[in-house]
Amino acid sequence: MKALMIDDEINVRFVMKQLGEWAKYGITTLFEAANGQEAKRIIEKESPEIIFTDIKMPGMNGMELIEWLHENSYTGKVIFITGYDDYSFMRKAIQFSSFDYLLKPIEAEPFNHTLAAAVEAWKKEEKERNNKENGDMEDVKRFRMNQVVTQACIGEQFDELEISSFLPNADQYELTLMSFYQMHHAEPYVQQLADELMKQGWGNAFALQHDSTLCLVMSKESDWILIEEWISQQFDIPIRLVSGKPISFLNEIPRSYRDLQREMEGQNYRSIHRVNDLDDARRMQDIVAYVEMYYMEDLSLEKLANRFFLSREHISRKFKQQTGLPLSKYVMNLRINQAKTWLMETEESILSISLMLGYQDEKYFSKLFKKVVGMTPFEYRNAKEKQALTSRECETY
Repeated sequence: MKALMIDDEINVRFVMKQLGEWAKYGITTLFEAANGQEAKRIIEKESPEIIFTDIKMPGMNGMELIEWLHENSYTGKVIFITGYDDYSFMRKAIQFSSFDYLLKPIEAEPFNHTLAAAVEAWKKEEKERNNKENGDMEDVKRFRMNQVVTQACIGEQFDELEISSFLPNADQYELTLMSFYQMHHAEPYVQQLADELMKQGWGNAFALQHDSTLCLVMSKESDWILIEEWISQQFDIPIRLVSGKPISFLNEIPRSYRDLQREMEGQNYRSIHRVNDLDDARRMQDIVAYVEMYYMEDLSLEKLANRFFLSREHISRKFKQQTGLPLSKYVMNLRINQAKTWLMETEESILSISLMLGYQDEKYFSKLFKKVVGMTPFEYRNAKEKQALTSRECETY
């Protein structure tokens, strides 16, 4: 570590040099400066971790120096050495994150106590900074891995060499598509699996960015039995999975993924921790909540079956028991109610509203709206506007 002493009095610097137990606290290099300007040049070149500085100096004083350090995001520790026990100085020093201050004349015990504390604080913060940087780098790498593999799966251009850098060397890889129960947070499980696969040299796991419930595992062909056994022991949530034929070249990923997707949608999957172990009433609440959130999207019993690990027939029967309505009618009512709100509170066109609700045909939407409400969207908006106008007129009188 490096330390810098700044004082326009040479005898003060000499005293600090003699009193400080520099080697004991890990200081291997000690610099001196007579003023702030000289100190700046040393700081820019040497980056000392610990700085002792006087406050009143010719040219650039200690306060101006610490302000400059603050503007340049200095991460070291600054200790003021001053003959003035003035709170106004200390308040500004605190504002710019100085570590401590010592009064002249300098005494050995408080000087070394402050030096030791400053070194310890810097080491602790440096460790935290390094951990954060390493964590941020890992997050960026993980995001990039998932991004590239997702691009490959959905048929976009991808770099085969980049994907190979995420995998152990193998002549062939087996691709396995894993589907997680909709209301579980799959990411921590995928990351746990990825860490274990890399640790064992079995392969890697990638969270697919276009669908948060899906994970693609790429593993060495002979290792999948070990992987599935590990998943069964470590995971406590239901998972569906399908495996495909081994691939020899990474440019086969798009085709292989499409095959896996078809198998999953066709219900040709294996299960780990079957969802039947979960509470059925809670699952239906999850499905209703999902429908109420995504009712403007294309919803179907098949889509819900794949996401919530239940059969289409079971969802159809239980959904009606839970809500009193079939899925299609429940979704239609949600859309019509939202349409009423937009018609009253916005100036969006009928076409725009129909598109936002998931209806591509404005005429079909208007016909459906009239069937439910008893008037067309245009008539409903006009009626509500007249009603509001009449209400305002009544309030005036």
